[in-house]
Amino acid sequence: MADPTSTPPPGIDLRDITLGYGDAPLFAGLDFHLAPGQCTCLLGPSGVGKSTLLRVIAGLSSPDRGDVHCSDRQSIKDRAAWMGQSDGLLPWLSVEDNVCLGARFRGEPPDRERAERLMKDLDIGALGHRLPATLSGGQRQRVALARTLMEDRPIVLMDEPFSALDAITRARMQALAAHSLTGKTVLLVTHDPLEALRIGHHIHVMIGMPAIIEPALRPDGAPPRALDNRRLLDLQATLLKRLAGSKDWTA
Repeated sequence: MADPTSTPPPGIDLRDITLGYGDAPLFAGLDFHLAPGQCTCLLGPSGVGKSTLLRVIAGLSSPDRGDVHCSDRQSIKDRAAWMGQSDGLLPWLSVEDNVCLGARFRGEPPDRERAERLMKDLDIGALGHRLPATLSGGQRQRVALARTLMEDRPIVLMDEPFSALDAITRARMQALAAHSLTGKTVLLVTHDPLEALRIGHHIHVMIGMPAIIEPALRPDGAPPRALDNRRLLDLQATLLKRLAGSKDWTA
């Protein structure tokens, strides 16, 4: 969880993003805003450009035209943590060493005490000595989340990080992520409307070619929201209609 005494996390603005994929225009003059210190979720059909947009924000891909910047004009790349669809654990390193991987890459001494606290918070505290091959899928994803949080970056970019999990484990991971990422500027790409409704402050749908991003839907209450919240189920139906291409949708 973010330290309330630290520098506030920035918002992120995308202006006039234009990018082609082969002969097709993926984005054409796309504008998008990520609210500071909140979780923005992005839904859309496969191939619409969600992951590409995430890579553009992270600085891993460059648009043909346009600008991505933080509200405080500082670099995004040096202040962002990434959690992808794959857990990306190195099989020859222990759980704890995987959690501390960022420090190792930077040639810094790892903060073992902090790593142990994070692992305990995510209920993997007893697994620090084990290798990834001995873990369940849910345990591996918690290690990946601990590694992401270990970076303690004000910006967190997540690309369908829970999509491979069973429903029960996924619901638990959503709640853990919502608590742990409080106060950070987060963009979560997901195919799951209910996941977005549980943990997002702002939920957008991306559709079309070139892609457009619809205005945000903003559920009531603070994340993580309860799975049996009937209002969320109604909003889930709204999002599914929008994803299916219906023009008749209201929040």
